[in-house]
Amino acid sequence: MIFIYIFLLLAISWWAGRKADANSFFTANRNSRWYVVALGMVSASISGISVVSVPGMVRGAGFTYMQMVLGFILGYVVVAYLLLPLYYKLSLTTIYSYLGQRFGSVTHKTGALFFFVYKLVAAASKLYLVLIVLHFFVLDSLQVPFALSAFLAVAFVFVYTFRSGIKTLVWTDAFQTVCLVLCVSLIFFAAVSSLDVSFSQACHLISSNDWSRMFVMDDFYSRQNFFKQFLSGMFIVVVMTGLDQDVMQKNLTCKNYHEAKKNMLTYGCLFVPVNLLLLALGCVLLLLAESKGLSLPERSDYILPFFVMDFFADGSVFAGLVSSCFVIALLSAAFSSADSAMVSLTTSLAVDVLRFNTETLTRGKRILLHSAICMAFFLAVLLFRFINSQNALDAIYTIVSYLNGPLLGLFAFGLFTRFIVHDKWVPFVGVLSPVLCAVLSYFAEVCWNYKFGYELLLLNGLLTFLGLWIIRKRKG
Repeated sequence: MIFIYIFLLLAISWWAGRKADANSFFTANRNSRWYVVALGMVSASISGISVVSVPGMVRGAGFTYMQMVLGFILGYVVVAYLLLPLYYKLSLTTIYSYLGQRFGSVTHKTGALFFFVYKLVAAASKLYLVLIVLHFFVLDSLQVPFALSAFLAVAFVFVYTFRSGIKTLVWTDAFQTVCLVLCVSLIFFAAVSSLDVSFSQACHLISSNDWSRMFVMDDFYSRQNFFKQFLSGMFIVVVMTGLDQDVMQKNLTCKNYHEAKKNMLTYGCLFVPVNLLLLALGCVLLLLAESKGLSLPERSDYILPFFVMDFFADGSVFAGLVSSCFVIALLSAAFSSADSAMVSLTTSLAVDVLRFNTETLTRGKRILLHSAICMAFFLAVLLFRFINSQNALDAIYTIVSYLNGPLLGLFAFGLFTRFIVHDKWVPFVGVLSPVLCAVLSYFAEVCWNYKFGYELLLLNGLLTFLGLWIIRKRKG
């Protein structure tokens, strides 16, 4: 099944890139079908980290993650009606070019640098989590070194993306979304079958269990408070989608703004059923462990892999199908997230940092840049091996709050004011804002016993906005 999956992925890559030119890698010639982009964006945004982490988080937080998912929908509406029209009007290849046109070259590079660091860390950590799970449960017994696993994964992504880049990803990600949803659904039904109940009975067990609690309205200090989660979800989407070259590069391959808007609103709504499926799977697994008297792993990220590779590992054809589905689901989510990250980083390096003209950039130089990004990605995966988190998804959103908050402030200041700023001072504001956030977060917990959650993103963006206000020059 794995070899068939890899073969199909390479075949789609070859088919999509058979008539590739210089613009195919960066913009897909702005001719993508909106519904294909929308389908592919599900797996690219869900990522392997969600497949592993979201079912596991049910044990500690129930279904409260859905509060953030509902906030995601509002965030997609904001991006579709506020940012997309601007990007299409300016015909941007990278969205950080807007900062250059609005404020100056230093601000342009500052925004691109924050994206570069965030995306490299976040995407590498997502790939790392998938690789470490596969390595722990499968590859370690085959005595495959982790470094070799990481190298082969990055090399495979390079093979199917180096020729036509984003044009290939539009189609391969759509294929991987189908694989992801189908495989997770099969694992869910396998878990329900092992629970010895019907589908309707399983739904009743899920809805009547305390683990399915979705809304927390009564405890403002809780990190699962509805208003915190909902607003944070909205702003996380604005940053992770509207201000993220990785995601927006695919959206900007649609023929025009109207098709891009349909694409964004469609895949924004698709996150609700997909995340509900993952949370329902987590609840069923906990019910199954309770009924069978199983001792679950201490780390939440290992709950789903434990069931797939241990509980269902009885040597039957059914068990083989479940474990194969798990591996395919992980690979689909991991590759669809990693491949777009590598292509967007290559694009940002070429356009934002080196200031190349994509229409005249030679194929050799583009492949060299893409190779350098892939090597940096590989090294980042190895470095992330030393970072440990009880819930990796939570760690990624914390990284987003610190590194992407300045982007939120920069774009908000550009869109909602007419001031220009002292361009050379912008990097200092961008660095100072996360530092102040870290200090305020520490003293809030020490002095008032208040723990900041994802609302750090809002605070970070606000501090950046205020910093830009201080260094403003005059009205434009």
